[in-house]
Amino acid sequence: MAEATVKKNAHPFDKSRLESLLNRRFFYAPAFEIYGGVAGLYDYGPPGSSLQANIIAEWRRHFIIEEGMLEVDTTIMTPSPVFETSGHVARFADWMVKDTKTGDVLRADHLVKGVLEGRLEGDREARGLAAIPMKEPEKKDKKKEKEKKKKGKGVELVQLTDVTRDEYEHVLAKLDDYTGPELGHLIKNNNIRNPDTDNEVTDPVQFNLMFASSIGPTGQHPGFLRPETAQGHFLNFSRLLEHNNSRIPFASACIGRSFRNEISPRAGLMRVREFTMAEIEHYVDPLDKSHPRFREVADIELGLLDRETQMGGKTDVGRISVGEAVRRGIIANETLGYFLVRIYLFLLKIGISPAKLRFRQHMSNEMAHYATDCWDAEIFNSYGWTECVGCADRAAYDLTVHSKRTGVPLVVRQQLKEVVEEERWVGVWDKKVLGKGLGREGAGVVRVLEEGGEEGLGRVKGELEAHGQTKVLVEGKEFVVTKDMLSVERKVFKQSVREYTPNVIEPSFGLGRILYALLEHSFWCREQDVDRGVLSLPPLVAPTKVLIVPLSSKEEFDPLVAEVSSKLRKAGIFSRVDDSNTSIGKRYARNDELGTPFGLTLDFASVQNRTMTLRERDTTAQLIGDIDEVISVVTELVQGTMEWADACSKLPVYDGTQAVD
Repeated sequence: MAEATVKKNAHPFDKSRLESLLNRRFFYAPAFEIYGGVAGLYDYGPPGSSLQANIIAEWRRHFIIEEGMLEVDTTIMTPSPVFETSGHVARFADWMVKDTKTGDVLRADHLVKGVLEGRLEGDREARGLAAIPMKEPEKKDKKKEKEKKKKGKGVELVQLTDVTRDEYEHVLAKLDDYTGPELGHLIKNNNIRNPDTDNEVTDPVQFNLMFASSIGPTGQHPGFLRPETAQGHFLNFSRLLEHNNSRIPFASACIGRSFRNEISPRAGLMRVREFTMAEIEHYVDPLDKSHPRFREVADIELGLLDRETQMGGKTDVGRISVGEAVRRGIIANETLGYFLVRIYLFLLKIGISPAKLRFRQHMSNEMAHYATDCWDAEIFNSYGWTECVGCADRAAYDLTVHSKRTGVPLVVRQQLKEVVEEERWVGVWDKKVLGKGLGREGAGVVRVLEEGGEEGLGRVKGELEAHGQTKVLVEGKEFVVTKDMLSVERKVFKQSVREYTPNVIEPSFGLGRILYALLEHSFWCREQDVDRGVLSLPPLVAPTKVLIVPLSSKEEFDPLVAEVSSKLRKAGIFSRVDDSNTSIGKRYARNDELGTPFGLTLDFASVQNRTMTLRERDTTAQLIGDIDEVISVVTELVQGTMEWADACSKLPVYDGTQAVD
């Protein structure tokens, strides 16, 4: 059902009611709870597991099947040299601060964001204005609010000056671009303290987010639990390329668990230490990043928050067609733009509200070390705008560094239609003179000069001609190369095969975050029954598609229940039977909480006339018809080939008079 229809008959959003429902119906719960639990670790119950599985199934259909991707399943435990090479050991870190008295650890950027947003909200309330846009009101316990304020928590009703207000909004708009020292400067200048204790915090220090481990009984092989699935793709590139008949472009895809040792996971499924990722690595020719299907999506508009807007201290989202965004250089290339649209269409298909979805471009300082352009699909929820999908142009970084470290070429070899002649500088060495002058160190000198490429050799030629020698730095040690050791000459090479390292476009999905945002977007309460919530999950992803409700537990109903269940199974529809003694209204209400979109009621008329009613979750409207006819209609509804309005034109409305006692 459309979100507007839900809201028309809905009680105002209450996050505490949603959390109560999710906990009570065991969508997910803290792991190891009876042992006191561990922050950032969660177990999914039956409805949560089914919801995640259905999201993954649609992800496979939408991306792997429709785009013809190659699926891989790579290992979680990864030897340390892999992440040393990729840069994760040195760079995969966040900035943290500590409470100077309690030692509590906080993530620096989250601390700044929380405190400044709280001050801005207090300023709005003090001036009698609305709270943060799109943030739906939550019920407040006045007693708890007072207690929070005593401890330095909550919203302080203090009116800010125009200058301070603008400064805070500017900081928040470009917060992701600040370095650790800059965050420390913000914390000191704005007197930002631990909101839980009102204590001062230390200067920010970096903390690597990977879980370290060891491989083997003696621990001689250090390793890490992977923080992403990407490296498994890259290390298997040559095999994947061969599997694809050495043709490019192509994409590999992987769905699996990843691990990040988050500093202070306090936002439910939005920040956890173990989670499921779905990642795509799309390999393209660096000279041609067009996409053959780009025209299909070029006219689709996206809400974009680009880099320049953020650097100007603003968060205004502009709507623009992806074709125009690529033409103007806002989005780097067609393939990146194509995947942004595919991400957008997927999120809408599973039930994310388009009004609460935007794409934010990374600023220069927050850009991953491998990326040349990156956009996050951010979904608005009670925690604010949250990154749920990243889409990056990783250039050739990963394949290049792994090839250099291992000596294994991770390249594409393309047969050229015509032989190409290329003239370039080459170094011609006199090995006897080189060996006599530099000995074993000569090999390192040769390697460094050759790695300098055309530009480097051209510079060396000039120095040899001008001074008769050049200086080369190898691992911090300086060597002198003379013109009798090396001459630099111009030579012509004929090339019939082009060899290049492909670039990579990577969409990366955090499925737990998407799942939680979907639950928030789907949740509402009927005005007449606020104690029971409704999850308006699309049939595509709903854990249970159909609830079968026999009006009586008498044996005469058993054959019909078995028949309907069997026919739904054969149609590939997951259903459940609720034959409990409670009223039919309560049975439907508790399944509305689980997001079950359709209900089938078997009454005494069903036994006599083989009729059955079909109930729609959001409107509670009911239709009636022959059992086989109703099953045919509900099958189409679940499969998405029919809308509820079409069902209403095929089946008559149930008016409550067909039942026979």
